Amino acid sequence: MASILAIGKRWRAQVRTKGRSITKTFRTKSEAERWARATEIDVESGNASALKTDLATLIADYQLVRQKSARPVSPTSNEHYMMKRLTLKLGDKIAAELTTQDIVGYAQARRTEDGVGGYTVEMELSKLGTILRHMAGMLDVNIPDAVTKARPMLKHLHLVEAGKTRERRPTSTELTAILSWFAENPQYGLPMIDIVTVLLRSGFRRGEIFRITWDDLDEASRMVMVRDRKHPRMKKGNDEWVPLIADAFEVVMRQPRSDKRIFPYEAGTASKYFKWACDASKIVDLHMHDLRHEAASALFEAGWEIPEVAAVTGHKDWRNLKRYTNLKPEDIAEKGRVIIFPNKAAWASS
Repeated sequence: MASILAIGKRWRAQVRTKGRSITKTFRTKSEAERWARATEIDVESGNASALKTDLATLIADYQLVRQKSARPVSPTSNEHYMMKRLTLKLGDKIAAELTTQDIVGYAQARRTEDGVGGYTVEMELSKLGTILRHMAGMLDVNIPDAVTKARPMLKHLHLVEAGKTRERRPTSTELTAILSWFAENPQYGLPMIDIVTVLLRSGFRRGEIFRITWDDLDEASRMVMVRDRKHPRMKKGNDEWVPLIADAFEVVMRQPRSDKRIFPYEAGTASKYFKWACDASKIVDLHMHDLRHEAASALFEAGWEIPEVAAVTGHKDWRNLKRYTNLKPEDIAEKGRVIIFPNKAAWASS
């Protein structure tokens, strides 16, 4: 039996046979109806090749499965945008018929036409491989893992690459310049000096600082609950108490309580302003996320142990913190770093 469903601006045709669903998405309702009729005829005649689902439908079904689980896909996440790009570029392909040529062609288009890096392509194709493997088991159908098969050629053509570990840390001079710019340009409405201060002290991820709420603040213990903290296996429910060390607690307490969030702003907006400050100060290759690296490094410089630093930064795999532990005094001296935050007198307006 066939059914036609409107999915946004597209139409999904679904034919059920022997407990399985054969689905495909079309631009028009008439195309969906024609395909459904032809598929029903093929199924009745025993034509096994009719058991086909396009990739756009498979990705949409995967998202539906995730939405009903403990790991829903956030509409603002990188994962969501990766699946959106995969659907746009490969959505009309039959999932079970994806070839090495399809995968390599996608990678080449992303690199040459869209100008993205090899690591971005690697992440997108890894997500595609995950979808193919998981949905094959979910639907009890044979969907070859075209991504794994294509990997030798992807590597041979240098279309994918592993992520590079950033080692960039701001110097005291750079921090002073950034904070001075924010002090001189208060018109943008965000308390960027306070935001930068808390990031340098706490090591929060960019998204975390803009999620914490007043209800999750324990003033007596000077700690805040960070909900749904990043975890390699858990997307929801990984809530952690994080100490607000040094003057981070005082900075938090002086924020106006006009919203349930302590910092009721968008992460993208804050990152944009941070970049403006860097550009105005002629600071090259410094990102807002680098403040998290600075916070972790500074704690190790202060003599903290790995478990103590992990309790602040939220790192689940302590191996990821090892790169912060081999800090040489001469390297610190060369960068002119004496304390983790510049003296307020150096940038505060009189």
